Amino acid sequence: MNVQIVHFSETKVAAIEHCGPPHLEYETVQKLMEWRRANRLPPARHRSYGIHYNDPRSTPPEEYRVDFCISVENDILANPQGVVNKIIPGGRCAVMRHLGSRENVSPASYLYEVWFPNSGEALRDFPIFFHYVNVGPHVQEHEMITDVYLPLR
Repeated sequence: MNVQIVHFSETKVAAIEHCGPPHLEYETVQKLMEWRRANRLPPARHRSYGIHYNDPRSTPPEEYRVDFCISVENDILANPQGVVNKIIPGGRCAVMRHLGSRENVSPASYLYEVWFPNSGEALRDFPIFFHYVNVGPHVQEHEMITDVYLPLR
């Protein structure tokens, strides 16, 4: 497994919060995509992220929480989809690339369970987050690219 230490630049995002069972994430993402289309923010210029506050494998479904985000430059106005501004803070991160389906992004568990305990590093007070490198209706599962960032001090 190839883990790199990088500096992630602070990123302003438009975020929609998903609280509840992971199998309902699709509905939340659809609201964000509706907002994205209405605001003409193409994926080629506005990156897609997921901020994962807990592990769906060990969290009760009603307590599961993730923010789905799109990088933006401007403040978000009130909207019917419930999209709000948030910040992904800049700083050092361990990063790994995942190729394939986003159903089970194994580098997330590898970073937390294998790499981190042996790294000598300390975690920052921000959850693991994913950069969905390629998104859209024409991206096939086997073509998906996801970079997994673990914030470090």
